[in-house]
Formats: sequence, C-alpha cells, structure tokens
Amino acid sequence: MEKILILGVGNILFTDEGIGVRALEWLQEHARFPENVTLMDGGTLGVGLMDALLGCDRVYVLDAVLGGKEPGSIYRLVDENLRKSMSFRDSLHQTDLVDTLISCELVGHRPDGVVYGMEPGDYQTMGLDLSPACLDNIPKLAEALLAELAEQGVQIERI
Repeated sequence: MEKILILGVGNILFTDEGIGVRALEWLQEHARFPENVTLMDGGTLGVGLMDALLGCDRVYVLDAVLGGKEPGSIYRLVDENLRKSMSFRDSLHQTDLVDTLISCELVGHRPDGVVYGMEPGDYQTMGLDLSPACLDNIPKLAEALLAELAEQGVQIERI
C-alpha cells in the first residue's frame, strides 16, 4: 500500500505564511484517514523533514503560494512550478523543500510531490490569524486535496 504524507508547512506567527498549517488543522478536524496516510505539521522544519519524506511514496504539501493571483486563490503545483510555493524557494523556512527532496534523492528515495497552496494576502505581518480571504478559503483548499485523494481511491471518512 502506498504511503502518503500530507505535510502542512509555514510559520503561523506571520499571518498567511501559516496557510499550510491551518489547512492541515482543518483536515484533522474534518476527516479521518486510513493508516497509510500520515498528517504532519512541518512548520518551518525544512531539512528536518527528511526522515518523514524518506518514509513516504507521495507527499502532498499544503503551503502559501506566490502565484500572482488574488489572495485566497487555490493552486495545485508539480514539477517546475514548485518554487511558487513559499517552502520551495528561499523564504522564511530554514531551507527550501526542493533542496530537501534533492537530498532524499541522493540517499535513494525521493517521493512524488504535489503542492496544494493558496495565494497569501499578508505574510509579513506578525499575527496568528489568517487574512479574511485566506481564512474563508481554507476549506476550499483542503477539499481540493481531499478530492484528489478520493480520485486515487483513498478512503476518507468525513467527521
């Protein structure tokens, strides 16, 4: 059975930079996942996530994404578009996740990666709350990921 990691990343101390962690919290409150799916708050760990990444076949990263659209816009990123995700470029995180995935590849196992993200409205102001546009769209972001998982046959129980 394929091992799937759902990783919420970002710094919750800087408003919308915490989008990924807040979306992960929404998933934890609204769904139960089978034992082959692990949900993890990756915060700003960067290279500290390597063990978790080495232990999965596929990783879904929830994060803020700088794509140039309106705040609250939802994105699905793969391949060369990963660097639009704040964790996949030099940002507030300790190291970018592309470097961490490359390190995983060097030791013999790089999981397939997909980013589900949202355009932040404000990611520089210190504060625990998301901006209104982002807060309103957290369920939409989480549901987009749940829909993809369901299409792949992952049995998710809604709570």
